[in-house]
Amino acid sequence: MTLTLSVNGEERNLDPAPSPACIDTVIRALSHNPALVVVEHNGLIVPRGKWTAQEVKNGDQLEIVTIVGGGS
Repeated sequence: MTLTLSVNGEERNLDPAPSPACIDTVIRALSHNPALVVVEHNGLIVPRGKWTAQEVKNGDQLEIVTIVGGGS
């Protein structure tokens, strides 16, 4: 089964869909380091502690922001 999402404005297909299809497993399936991202799901920022409980469905929108270290 394929999971189709909008990720940062681009359509992405995860085949096979991660199981369970929650933010945590989707982030990992998209090859992001969960410790270094902030996730907005359908317009709402989801606290990291709720990632395993937040179901992701076909057609959902994710905005994934990667934290980058550095500075002076």
